[in-house]
Amino acid sequence: MIHIRKRTIVGALAAIALTATAAQANGLAEPNETTSHGKPLYLDAGAPVDRRVNDLVRRMTLEEKVGQMVQIRVGKLRGDCNNANGPLVESCLKSVLVDAKAGSILSGGGDAPVVNTAKAWAEMNNDIQRYALEQNRLRIPVIYGADGVHGHNNLVAATIFPHQIGLGATWDTELQKQLGESTGKAMRATGVFWNFAPLSDIARDPRWGRFYETYSEDPTLTGALAAANVQGQQGSAQGTATLTATAKHFAGYSEPFNGHDRAPAFIPIRQLQDTVLPAFQQQFDAGVKTVMINSGSINGTPVHASKYMLTTQLRERMGFKGVAVTDWQDIKYLVDRYHVAADYPEAIALSINAGVDMAMEPSDAAAFTKGLLDNVRTGKVSRERIDQAVKRVLKLKFDLGLFEKPYVDASKADGIVNGADRDLARRAAAEGTVLLRNDGVLPLSPNARKLVVTGDTADDAVRQLGGWTVEWQGVPDGFDAPETTTVLEGLKAAAPGTNVVHAPATADAVAQASDADAVVVVLGEKPGAEGPADTEDPSLTAAQQAQVDALQATGKPVVVVLLTGRPSVLGTVADANALVAGWLPGAEGGSGIADVLFGAVNPSGRLAVSWPNSVGDLPVSYDQLPGANTSAASKYTPAYAFGHGLSYTTFTTSAPTATPEVTDRGKVKVQVTVANTGSRDGTTVVPVYVHQPVSRVLVQDKRLVGFTRVALKAGESKQVEVAFDAKQLAVTVGDVDGSGERKVEKGLYEVVVGTAKAPFAVR
Repeated sequence: MIHIRKRTIVGALAAIALTATAAQANGLAEPNETTSHGKPLYLDAGAPVDRRVNDLVRRMTLEEKVGQMVQIRVGKLRGDCNNANGPLVESCLKSVLVDAKAGSILSGGGDAPVVNTAKAWAEMNNDIQRYALEQNRLRIPVIYGADGVHGHNNLVAATIFPHQIGLGATWDTELQKQLGESTGKAMRATGVFWNFAPLSDIARDPRWGRFYETYSEDPTLTGALAAANVQGQQGSAQGTATLTATAKHFAGYSEPFNGHDRAPAFIPIRQLQDTVLPAFQQQFDAGVKTVMINSGSINGTPVHASKYMLTTQLRERMGFKGVAVTDWQDIKYLVDRYHVAADYPEAIALSINAGVDMAMEPSDAAAFTKGLLDNVRTGKVSRERIDQAVKRVLKLKFDLGLFEKPYVDASKADGIVNGADRDLARRAAAEGTVLLRNDGVLPLSPNARKLVVTGDTADDAVRQLGGWTVEWQGVPDGFDAPETTTVLEGLKAAAPGTNVVHAPATADAVAQASDADAVVVVLGEKPGAEGPADTEDPSLTAAQQAQVDALQATGKPVVVVLLTGRPSVLGTVADANALVAGWLPGAEGGSGIADVLFGAVNPSGRLAVSWPNSVGDLPVSYDQLPGANTSAASKYTPAYAFGHGLSYTTFTTSAPTATPEVTDRGKVKVQVTVANTGSRDGTTVVPVYVHQPVSRVLVQDKRLVGFTRVALKAGESKQVEVAFDAKQLAVTVGDVDGSGERKVEKGLYEVVVGTAKAPFAVR
C-alpha cells in the first residue's frame, strides 16, 4: 500500500477554483460553470456529459491536457521504476502521474502484481487511482487498461475462455455476449475498466501468428460476433464504473503480405472498404467506445500516421466518435522502424494530426508529453486538435462513471473472479468444436472397455490455453498454468468405467492400441503471439503425421483432435477415421471436447475459416473474386470449406423465400424451414448468402449476409427468418483506383441457402 498526505475535498475544490481563476486571468480559459452549491460543474454527476467535458477542459492547462493523451505501462510505477516487478513506489508514481500528468495506465501481457490474485490487482489499481486523484488538482481519474482477450487472462485464478478462433466456429452471438459479460465483470472487479478486445481483424493467412485471435475470415460473421461481445462487456455494472471494450486493430492488421506480423500490407481501396472495414462498422454501430490502431502499414503508409485511415475513413465515413489509441510504442516506430519521421517529436505530430487521441507509449511519459507540448508551441499541432483529443478521453471517463466510482471493493475481487463461469467456458469449448471428418467412429461409447490417449497436447494445459495466458506468449516456463481440464482429464471424467490409458510415446501408444476400442490423438502447437508465433509452414509436423500414421497402421479407429490456433495443413493426418478441430479451447476445453467425443453434446461447430489443402493455397478464403483462370488449383479448393461441420444427426433446409423487392435502404427478410431428419437432438447453423449475377465491379460468387443457429429435437422442423439490410450489398464502384462511391447497385440478386436460391431485386 502507498501512503501519502491526503488532501481534503474542501482543499481540493479551493485549489480548483484558485487555479481556474488564475487561468482565466491569463486568458487561458473561458469562465467556468459551477453548481448551485458552488461545486465545479464537471463534478456534478447529474449534469449532461458534454457540459461536464467542456467545463473541465476550460479549467485545464495545456500540460494537463497533453498528459491525458498518454498511456504508460504499470512497470514504470513500481519496483525500480523501469518495469521490474515490485510494490508501487511513490517517486515512480510522482514521475508519471504528477510530473507527466499521465491519464492512463496499462498492463502489458504479464504485467501483474507481485502476488497475481484478483484482490492484489484491485488493491494495486485502487492505490494508483487514489494517488492520481489526491495529487491531481482537478481530480481527474486515470483509466487502467489490459488485454482480456479470452477472459481476464492475466490472472492465474481467472477462468480462461476459448480463443476467438474457436468462438468464431460457434456462430453464436448470444454466447459471445455472455462471454463478454463474464469478462467485463471480472476485469471491473480488479479495477481494469478498459479491455483491449475483441479483435475485428479478419483471418486470411494461417502463417500469421495472431490468427487464433480472430473470429473468422468473413467480415459479416466477424462483425456480428465482435459486436455481441462488445455489448456484453460494456453492459451495466453494479457497484463499479462500467467498462469499455476496444475494436482492434483498425484496420488491415491481419493482412501482412507475407504472413509475418506487421509486415507491410497492400490492400486495394475497394477491398479495404468492402471487405476489411465492415467488420469494424458493426462494432461501431454497437457502441464500442475505443479503437486501437493497426501497428502495420497499408500501401506504404503506417496506419497510425494515416489521416486517410484515422480521419477520413474512421471518423467521417464510418462515424466513430470514441477514443483512438495506438498499439504498443507505435509512435516511436515511426522513427526507428518505419523511418517516416526524423525524430520522436516529428513522429508525435504525424500521429496526433492523423487522428490518434492517445499514445500507448509504455516507457517514457515525459518524452511524449514534452514532444507534444513542443509541437503545440511551435504550431505543428494545433490547440484545437489537442482539445478534440482530450475531450474524447474525458468523455470516455465520464461515460464510464470513473469520476463517481473510481475505486473497486478489493475484498470482493477474489470471490467475483476466481473460477467464475466455468460452465460457460465448457459450453463455449463444446460449441466451437468442429467435426471435420467422421467415418462412423464417433461418438465414442461411454461404455468402451479401453481407450488409448496420446499426442503432444493430450495432457498439456499450456498448449491448450495458447498465447495471451498469464503472459503475452502464453504461460511462461516455470509458472503454474491456470486451473485447466485437459483432454485426457476430460475423457477420464466422461467415461469413469473405461480404462483410459495415457501413452505419450508413439511406440507405447501403438502397443497399447492392440486391445483398445479406439485411439485419441491430441495434437497442438507451442503457444505464442505475434512474431514468435508466425510460421512459414502452418502444417502439422512430420513427427505428428508419423505418429498418426503408425496408429492408423494398427487398424484401430483413430480420432485426431487438433488443438491449434490455425487450420493446419493436415498431410497424411487427413486420412484419420475422425478429425476434430478443437482450436485453443481454454480452461474447460478438455471437458467440452469430451462432451462432443462421447456424444453428450451433438457437435454444432461450423468452420469460420477455410481449411487449406496445402501451404501453396495461402492466403485462402471462400470469398475469392472470379477470374479468367482455368486451372483447378487456382480456384477455391480447400480441404474443408468455410461453413463446414458435421453432426451426429442430419438436417435439411427448404428452398428459401425472400422479400421480392427492396430499396437500397430496405431490409430483406429470408424464410426457410429447417428439419432435423436424424435420430438425435441437435443444433445446426443456417448461413444466408447473396449471389449477384451481374456487377460492374468484381464481386464474390456469394457473400454472407446473415445467419442463425437452430436447435431441433429429432424429427422436429421449424421455420426461421434471417433479415439483413440491403446496404450490406454495397460495393465500391468505379475504376481500378477505387475512387468511386460505395453504394448498392440496382438490379437482380439471389438469396442462397444451401444449394437453393430465391430471387429479389434492389430498385
